[in-house]
Amino acid sequence: MKKQVIVVGAGPGGLAAAMQLSAAGYDVKVLEKQPHIGGRTSKLTVGDYHFDLGPTFFMMPQILEEVFVRSGRNLHDYVDMREIDPLYTLKFGDVSFSPSTNSSDTKKEISRLFPGNEEGYERFLRIEGEKFDRVNALLKQPFTSFANFFTKDMWRALPRLNAFDTVYGRLSKYFSDERLKWAFSFQAKYLGMSAWDCPGTFTILSFLEHRFGLFHPIGGVNQVCHAMAKVIEEHGGEVVTNAGVKQVLVNDGKAVGVQLENGSVLQADDVVINADFGYAMTHLFDQDVLNKYKKEQLEKKGLSLSTFMLYLGVDGEVDLPHHMVLFAEDYKQNVDDITKQGIISEDASIYVHNPSRIDHTLAPEGKSALYVLMPVPNLEADIDWKEQKPLLREKILDRLSNEPALFDIRDRIEVEQIVSPLEWEQNYYVYRGATFNLSHTLDQMMYFRPHNKFEDVDHCFLVGGGTHPGSGLPTIFQSAIISADLLQEQYGSIKEQSVVQEVAAAKEGF
Repeated sequence: MKKQVIVVGAGPGGLAAAMQLSAAGYDVKVLEKQPHIGGRTSKLTVGDYHFDLGPTFFMMPQILEEVFVRSGRNLHDYVDMREIDPLYTLKFGDVSFSPSTNSSDTKKEISRLFPGNEEGYERFLRIEGEKFDRVNALLKQPFTSFANFFTKDMWRALPRLNAFDTVYGRLSKYFSDERLKWAFSFQAKYLGMSAWDCPGTFTILSFLEHRFGLFHPIGGVNQVCHAMAKVIEEHGGEVVTNAGVKQVLVNDGKAVGVQLENGSVLQADDVVINADFGYAMTHLFDQDVLNKYKKEQLEKKGLSLSTFMLYLGVDGEVDLPHHMVLFAEDYKQNVDDITKQGIISEDASIYVHNPSRIDHTLAPEGKSALYVLMPVPNLEADIDWKEQKPLLREKILDRLSNEPALFDIRDRIEVEQIVSPLEWEQNYYVYRGATFNLSHTLDQMMYFRPHNKFEDVDHCFLVGGGTHPGSGLPTIFQSAIISADLLQEQYGSIKEQSVVQEVAAAKEGF
């Protein structure tokens, strides 16, 4: 008889785990609280315009390709993935820097804009490449016990981890120009952290962009979630929306099913949690069954920053790149305001996404779907977001109006929607509005991050940004690979062998 697996949450991690498990012969049911799938990677539709709610590009699509191969499928049969070139445009006042995966072209740009830093760029690519080649194995390794720190891969990676340095500190060894350091360190915000505090290990984030590139799926990143749901159903699994889970049922320390918000009960042999980690610990478990992650322990955990989102349906085409970052004049002060002071910066950095430049499916013909993001403090800060929302909207539009392509932006807005930290928590069930989950400090990495095999409840597994390896789509997909493998290992080598054989057969077919 097939083992029954319930996946709580149809975000990218939950769907990726469900794909692999349904392909391996498990009876899988994915339960999603919202009326749509995707979680923070869902589609937001406002009038005739469509937006990605959260992530706006793919980095390292080879990990997602592996998830599809493990599920007996080819990602590119389901999703039209386009590479973005250049990677993005970074604006420091009047200076615009547009790096690409072509290292020769990027080196020329650095020579032109930041003379004297060319050799540092070459060292960055070489040294960070060596680091990634060693660290990559740790991202694939489950940290289910302290003994995992003493593996061959760990000892091989240890000299390269730079864990006791910071991202900014590491980049200062390559570059002398502050703006160039910012250009290779702003990726720390993908983890919801300051580059001045983020462990130096994560300089690999900017390296990965420069080595492997960035990709846009036609229709938006959300289309990958729809593709994964389709594969689940092709393998006989089920994805159910408007099916909020009230509680994970636990008997003698073991997850045995869930109770839905409508009162019905579903039994299961295993439960996979893809809900936001903080939300899951505070809402989905009876506190009596938890040990390490009761509410009071969770309150001691470090959280990421949040984001203020402005989704704009704009009349006419916009002459902006696919991705653009407008840096604050004093970027460090801006980051300190968010992460240390818990205030909204007077001079803030803003990210602008203009996917309509290469994707005409997101807006009516001749119009544009603009996505604007400003990093802000999470709900631990003393900010009245009901009061601040309209004020911050005006501040952002003022800043955008300084761009020649957007001087008349206010007159061109046809539809709009705002998501502040308040909405992240209330509408999207993100604990304290911390959109990038638990922060990635040393005491919340690898073994010290919530384990993929949940420590407090047996037959319960975690996927998503709140578990190892961490936040960001590539690592979320890796968490799904780790957790799906751990779940199957419970049932012995026969199940494992069938998965290996299916993956091998799928690879031969491609």
